[in-house]
Amino acid sequence: MSGVRVAHFCDSHAGRSDGVAISVATTVTLLREAGHEVQVYQPAPLLGGRAEPCGVRSVPVPLRNVRVGLPRFPGMRRVPQVVHIHTPGPVGIGGMRYAQAHDIPVVMTWHTDLLAYSAHFVEIQLGAAHAARRLALGWTVRDYLRLTRPGTERRAQLVRLGQEFLDRTAVIIAPSEKTAASFAEFERVPAVWTVPTPVALPDSPLRREDLRRSLRLPAGAPVVLAVGRATKEKDPSLLLDAFARVLRRLPDARLVMLGVLQRRQAVLRLARQAGVAHALRLVRPVPHADMAAYYRMADVLAFASTTDTQGLVLVEAETQGLPVILADAALAGAHRLSTAPDADSFAAAIVRVLTDPRLHREVAEAGRAAAEAYSTRHHLDHLLRAYSAAQNAAQHAALDGAQGVASASVGASRAARTAG
Repeated sequence: MSGVRVAHFCDSHAGRSDGVAISVATTVTLLREAGHEVQVYQPAPLLGGRAEPCGVRSVPVPLRNVRVGLPRFPGMRRVPQVVHIHTPGPVGIGGMRYAQAHDIPVVMTWHTDLLAYSAHFVEIQLGAAHAARRLALGWTVRDYLRLTRPGTERRAQLVRLGQEFLDRTAVIIAPSEKTAASFAEFERVPAVWTVPTPVALPDSPLRREDLRRSLRLPAGAPVVLAVGRATKEKDPSLLLDAFARVLRRLPDARLVMLGVLQRRQAVLRLARQAGVAHALRLVRPVPHADMAAYYRMADVLAFASTTDTQGLVLVEAETQGLPVILADAALAGAHRLSTAPDADSFAAAIVRVLTDPRLHREVAEAGRAAAEAYSTRHHLDHLLRAYSAAQNAAQHAALDGAQGVASASVGASRAARTAG
């Protein structure tokens, strides 16, 4: 595909340590390196300091590593050929409205399981209400009130909103087969392309021994690593309860939870209740350039979340030869070791990998091979094909619409002559 002009819209600000921000940064870098024209709209400081010329002014949410964008897009350098939406927040919805106003095909990456997240974040309901209003969906007061009611009513209303997103989208990008399968809940679904985000971790100058020493890890102690937020949707309770069972078998084991910024006191309280506080190390988010050292420092990656759509940390760990154990069979594939999402099963798998060198090696080798099989070149090729498919779908829709208008005009003319 020749050079394409694409505008990306994302509510996760640049540099944020989450999968969406990392995925956007990776995608944008690959497109620009291949010579494509890319504009990126993400939350930026309210006054100056914008990393991107088209950064969206935003305000920070107190006590959260989140910024709320105030989207206005009056000065695009050139109208893009494709609009790529990554999130359904204010910036993403602003991008969708811009695309509608200019008849630009929309590609949307379904990064987040909003139905699952709605049980944990009130922001989902607030964002849904904002989206319905900005898209002029004509919701009644009763419709908005359904968002406040946990259970089937809220889910049905969110599905209804999701259908509106899908109806305005030419191509959906699913980062995993698990995500692609989730669209069965909707009545109308555009073309779905499964395009996982590749990872390219820079090598870290940190030495394994120095890192273990700085974390006060005993020499020779088996290390279980968990990477990501410790908010409720990531299920830190399952992780800590499982690790308590690991300690019964391996008293010298240590758990390093990397990337914990919010709910640190709540996690420590859970750790004390589980009896593992002495063996726990909480580490705040670190620069992405240092991540490879943390993976190499550990003996196994434990992934307790069942709400992730891809889990970039899984692939990052596998590129570094770290075995992955997860409590979500839908993300497992043939190369990962998965268990039921209960503490006994999760702990048993962790202990097996830590105590069986042959199994440890087999899981690590299978993960590395799977990670290497999907290169950045493959990702870029699939992405460009998805963009081309979106443009073709938009052209066909416009042609069908024009033919429909022409048919209607001919019919009206014939009716007028008949009436005359």
